[in-house]
Amino acid sequence: MRDANHTAYANYNIRVRCLIDARKVDTSVKIFGETWASPIFLCPVSSLGAFNPEAGVAVARAAGKRKQQMMLSTVDNASIVDVNKAHGTPAWFMLYPTDDWNVTRALVQRAEGAGSPAIVLTVDRQGGRNTETVFRARRLDERDCAACHTPGAFAKEVGRKRNFDGLDLSKVTNLYGTGMTWDFIKRLRGVVKGRLVLKGIMTGEDAQEGLRYGVDGILVSNHGGRAEESGQATIGVLAEVVDAVQGKVPVLIDGGVRRGTDVLKALSLGATGVGIGRPYVWGLASFGEPGVDRVLQILDDEFITIMRQVGALHVGQLTRQTVTRA
Repeated sequence: MRDANHTAYANYNIRVRCLIDARKVDTSVKIFGETWASPIFLCPVSSLGAFNPEAGVAVARAAGKRKQQMMLSTVDNASIVDVNKAHGTPAWFMLYPTDDWNVTRALVQRAEGAGSPAIVLTVDRQGGRNTETVFRARRLDERDCAACHTPGAFAKEVGRKRNFDGLDLSKVTNLYGTGMTWDFIKRLRGVVKGRLVLKGIMTGEDAQEGLRYGVDGILVSNHGGRAEESGQATIGVLAEVVDAVQGKVPVLIDGGVRRGTDVLKALSLGATGVGIGRPYVWGLASFGEPGVDRVLQILDDEFITIMRQVGALHVGQLTRQTVTRA
């Protein structure tokens, strides 16, 4: 699925237009009243401290300087409070709800108390996953797992995850809220004061159901190709989801985005914003904050170049006429 997300972008070609003065290109987008300098946002990635000691704080500084939005994972090593300070404006908070409602509510309140305007609930981990690569590698790894992953109760497992500091985790048995139904969305909607976004939607039917339960946005995602085995790439289902919501809420997408041309293709098919995960993590692991900044610069520069080639002066001019099936 990881590879499918990326290779599916080759199913779309770009229609270039000539003799348009596109020297000045505006890449900004407005989502939930926020103006982002670029439609490219940074997806939530857990345990960024494995790649750089500053974890999400380093990412937030890089994104904030470029006025690009980011989503912080519940299980990053940095807290939402510190990340929002580093970013300069509040980041969005990606919520793993756990199976204890009191913890769910506390995480939401902590994020909103820090100023986060949007809670992004991940709904694509309900069925578990078959991570064969991890299973194979684990047999060959002779390191002491307990050095990083403390065995035992849930509280010990997330002991280094700052967003859980001070919370009573004694009743939590899993991170993902296994057993969630649409009734949970209704209950969460009653707690979230700001915007509520569902992350992990891959069908038009679920997008429409989300609207019925009052969600404010949809993030088309399959967890970077790590959550399900549908064979469906996110870009392949994007148009279906966009058509289902009929412009009532923004539709974002992640999964497989590697070039500025990928960003343009997704926007042309109706996405409001386009997320990256692995690319900025590669930059973070290699060079820390400057590495993240460089990745964003490369993608933004590529995006501006292809915008000029199609003759689009702003993102609003990108439509399905901009791309064609290969």
